[in-house]
Amino acid sequence: MAVEGRTPEPAQPAGFRAFWARYSPLFVPILAVITALIVGAVIIGITGGDWLAAYIGLWQGAFGSPRALANTVIRSTPYIICGLAVALAFKSGLFNIGAEGQLYAGAMCAVVIGTTLKLPPILHIPMGIVAGAVGGAAWAAIAGILKARTGAHEVINTIMLNYIALRLTDWLIRSRQPLLLGDPLDTSSSRTPFIAESMRLPNIRLGETTALHAGILMAIILVFLVAWFLNRTTIGFELRTSGTNPNAAKYAGISVPKTIVLAMVLSGSLAGLAGAGEVMGVRYAVSTDFISGVGFDAIAVALLARSNPIGILFSGLLWGALLTGARLMQVRAGISIDVIRIIQALIIMFIAADQIVRWMYRIPQRKPGEEVLISKGWGG
Repeated sequence: MAVEGRTPEPAQPAGFRAFWARYSPLFVPILAVITALIVGAVIIGITGGDWLAAYIGLWQGAFGSPRALANTVIRSTPYIICGLAVALAFKSGLFNIGAEGQLYAGAMCAVVIGTTLKLPPILHIPMGIVAGAVGGAAWAAIAGILKARTGAHEVINTIMLNYIALRLTDWLIRSRQPLLLGDPLDTSSSRTPFIAESMRLPNIRLGETTALHAGILMAIILVFLVAWFLNRTTIGFELRTSGTNPNAAKYAGISVPKTIVLAMVLSGSLAGLAGAGEVMGVRYAVSTDFISGVGFDAIAVALLARSNPIGILFSGLLWGALLTGARLMQVRAGISIDVIRIIQALIIMFIAADQIVRWMYRIPQRKPGEEVLISKGWGG
């Protein structure tokens, strides 16, 4: 019997509708990728290409053989680690757009350790990893201190520090009088000397001719370590609280300036680890065109995963797969390799404007708290 004066509660949807209403927001990133692939297929068809052949080539180029899978994982590793760096800053209310420069700083520090010291692998490898983390952390700390002390926005500072890191790396490698970090045996002056064998990461065999380097294990460990740190530790709670509501954090006795510096240092150390991993596992040296673009693409990787560390493992693999399979896709379908960049841009667009995806697939609108916090504002 109805109670007088009380508005009856609306009936709850049953079955699939109830499931979709509850869990569909979790599928927004996946649906954004699917939608981007569909739009990409339309673009390929309009330009006269075979979209089916293109996507089959993309899949086979990324996952079609043990060698292709290994290449995808190797290509994905720096995106995963740099994505973690960007996500940690996002969780702290900071927009670290300087992962590129921090990656270079970490790589150069690792090269110094790898070319100047002679140690057994059990010591040399950890020292190279620590050097990469310290280099990235030190470079990011500059922006963090400027933000905490003067209110200077981290976006401007980290962008400028990117240019400084890249140009400084170029000068250190190309300088001949005096000879700094360039290889004296390399007449083109385009790279550093190769690091010692004792500091190179061991390989993980996938067959007689296919191998991964152990950097992917470091990336997986970092994924779970960052997730644990943010969600299970007091410091992680303080970082998230300062990022979400600095006034509430200050009222609770949390030093917001200290958390800003700490967040940037930790974020930079992760980016530096990505650079050290590339040096120790793939290239064994730093060149003037070392690994450009990873720090910027890492922003998209973090956004695609909604700054969830576990999700970054999969979004980083997706990003690496798109880049690894692009060449075979181009050959099979006879289209420009730039189509991959178009698909990547579409993914970013649909993630940033996810209301489009929600409208298309009848997903409920965002609730308060579902947004990915990026930055608290200029000079905040």
